[in-house]
Amino acid sequence: MIEKDNSYYENYRNEMLLFIPASAKKILEVGCGEGRFSLQIKNKNTELWGLEPDQRSAEIAKGKLFKVIHATLEEAIDQLPNKYFDAIIFNDVLEHMFYPKENLKLLRSKLSTEGRIVASIPNIRYIKNLYLYLVKGTWEYTESGIMDYTHFRFFTKKSNGPFFKDCGYEIETMKGITGTKSIKYQLLALLISLLTLRNQFDTLYLQMAVVAKVQH
Repeated sequence: MIEKDNSYYENYRNEMLLFIPASAKKILEVGCGEGRFSLQIKNKNTELWGLEPDQRSAEIAKGKLFKVIHATLEEAIDQLPNKYFDAIIFNDVLEHMFYPKENLKLLRSKLSTEGRIVASIPNIRYIKNLYLYLVKGTWEYTESGIMDYTHFRFFTKKSNGPFFKDCGYEIETMKGITGTKSIKYQLLALLISLLTLRNQFDTLYLQMAVVAKVQH
């Protein structure tokens, strides 16, 4: 496993709280890090589970959540109860998986009748990155962000629909989050929209928040 700085596992991800179903009581966060995000959901009615392959982070999370499994999703899938979770969360995790489709397919049986997948997914079309690719001509991997060197898969807003459909899910909500505050990049997105005669404003967002249910 590729080692990351400890701060990588400490994110709160407050912007994703709005997408957790209010009715969800049994929640699994895949790649929970130190459990800081899940802890924000915690109340007397919630049962919070976490999966975390980083041993140090998993040990910290165990002091905060109902149950934490120190393993990858592939390793832990048989330890997860069937038809149990009201929400399974992936906060910028799917792109780190070799086989995200296969993992999402396996998790369909772990969701309750009203269960939902809640995911934050990096947007490879983010305008800052488009500027680097198209104008500067660079493609360089970084410690974090869209071009994180531990990313194995890349996604766009348009590709998310077919991706989840192939996994047996239907997207209910998809919304851009973590928008750029740069006037330069906002104007660039507007210019590209005018030149292509198409709405290119999905490029303003670093990530896409997705809520999906199992197809019936």
